[in-house]
Amino acid sequence: MAAKSDGAAAAAGPGPEGAAGGARGGAGGRGEAAAAVAGGPGVTGAGGSGPRYELRDCCWVLCALLVFFSDGATDLWLAASYYLQGQRTYFGLTLLFVLLPSLVVQLLSFRWFVYDYSEPAGAPGPAVSTKDSGTGGPSISTKDSAAAFRTKEGSPQLGPGPAPSSASAYRRRCCRLCVWLLQTLVHLLQLGQVWRYLRAMYLGLQSRWRGERLRRHFYWRMLFESADVSMLRLLETFLRSAPQLVLQLSLLVHRGGEPDLLPALSTSASLVSLAWTLASYQKVLRDSRDDKRPLSYKGAVAQVLWHLFTIAARSLAFALFASVYKLYFGIFIVAHWCVMTFWVIQGETDFCMSKWEEIIYNMVVGIIYIFCWFNVKEGRSRRRMTLYYCIVLLENAALTGFWYSSRNFSTDFHSLILVCVVASSFALGIFFMCVYYCLLHPNGPMLGPQMPGCICPEAPGPCGPPADAVTSPPRSLPRTTGTERDGASAGGERAGTPTPPVFQVRPGLPPTPVARTLRTEGPVIRIDLPRKKYPAWDAHFIDRRLRKTILALEYSSPATPRLQYRSVGTSQELLEYETTV
Repeated sequence: MAAKSDGAAAAAGPGPEGAAGGARGGAGGRGEAAAAVAGGPGVTGAGGSGPRYELRDCCWVLCALLVFFSDGATDLWLAASYYLQGQRTYFGLTLLFVLLPSLVVQLLSFRWFVYDYSEPAGAPGPAVSTKDSGTGGPSISTKDSAAAFRTKEGSPQLGPGPAPSSASAYRRRCCRLCVWLLQTLVHLLQLGQVWRYLRAMYLGLQSRWRGERLRRHFYWRMLFESADVSMLRLLETFLRSAPQLVLQLSLLVHRGGEPDLLPALSTSASLVSLAWTLASYQKVLRDSRDDKRPLSYKGAVAQVLWHLFTIAARSLAFALFASVYKLYFGIFIVAHWCVMTFWVIQGETDFCMSKWEEIIYNMVVGIIYIFCWFNVKEGRSRRRMTLYYCIVLLENAALTGFWYSSRNFSTDFHSLILVCVVASSFALGIFFMCVYYCLLHPNGPMLGPQMPGCICPEAPGPCGPPADAVTSPPRSLPRTTGTERDGASAGGERAGTPTPPVFQVRPGLPPTPVARTLRTEGPVIRIDLPRKKYPAWDAHFIDRRLRKTILALEYSSPATPRLQYRSVGTSQELLEYETTV
């Protein structure tokens, strides 16, 4: 059984060849991925029952919802207060920084929903079937999860079911219409992230309450939903909370005297939202990858405090300088963003599935770098992070110094206090950063002996799963280049040489020995893409076509499959992907 990353139909033929079939979708321009479901004694994988959803994960989601509502509510309350006071300019700016980012994020979230819930273009039938599409055998759609549950809980193989009656088809159409109406209403009310938070919590609790077969199914879907909402929140906070924080701090500094309650609440909520979102993003990213150790909640709290104080110092320095030099502050922000975006681009990041998506992503990271550190490149990041914070320290000192030079040194004791707040807040942020790296980093203390980044420390080779080892549950690797797709080989073959079919049926190979307990039963989804390197997301988290196909294969499989990406170092592995259903 094979599948392409465009989410088109995938089938395994009943004949001895086991040929993989599937039409390619129309959404081209991305790295082409292929997946094969294999089973039998020639497949090895990580043993154990896998990670479990815990109650503290549920509490973390509830805290994230509290942060989300407090940030939005205080901003809207403050905007209404400005309107009632007749300060229309401040009202317009505050409301603009609330609505515009929210609309952008809701459109992106609804676009994801439309793609996930729509049938593939040109394929009105199911997205995956257990037989060749021309045989008329039984099939399971990516939406027909109830049938998939019955298959998992019942017989190990899919059997022919009765044809759906007109009443059941009518109920199905009504249910789909209700889902569409509900999602449209949720996104019109700007609650797309809330829905995804609640859905992730529901899926996590279902994975905790269900049996072993359905537990991993719900856990996979919970990881996908958590990844979606963490990416949406990261985009929204740096488009909404970050400029809102600088705006309200600038107004507080410009007015002087005792700060008002509402602006203080709004700035505090925006600051907590930024720090929480960054820590939550890093935790979900590490949880989604099996080649990295998960981030503990102690480490996540340390990251929240680290980003809280560094962003507070950075934003206060911005606000002080902008309260006096508005034009020069705008020039400084644009120049800093351009320099940071160029720095990210020259680092050759590999997060997205296309070139233009990668450019847009780099521009967003440039906005994040205006306020705080954000790791986007694999490897030890100490030097890059040290260089970044040295630049930030110099900028904060320069911005605060220019502002302080415009004040009255002899009588303005309040200005000196603000300068001390900037310095002490930045120092506290660096302190908690050192606490995280020295004591709470998943790989161990920074100054002591570190554990390998992957979850199999006994392996003597390079970190990550071996070529034939299979990981669980879903996890990512760099995009397949155009030359690889057009026939140029990775092992020195001449470009343009006809490439044999990617999927071939051959006898199973003996399992590659690995340094942990392996199991040989169960299907495997093999993805013909090299795995993206951390801190990038796995391809099946970014490419929704690939995600949709993986979920379809998981639905149709009597046992939960495991994922395996193509090894970059094995030049012949592209020719060795097979199916032995």
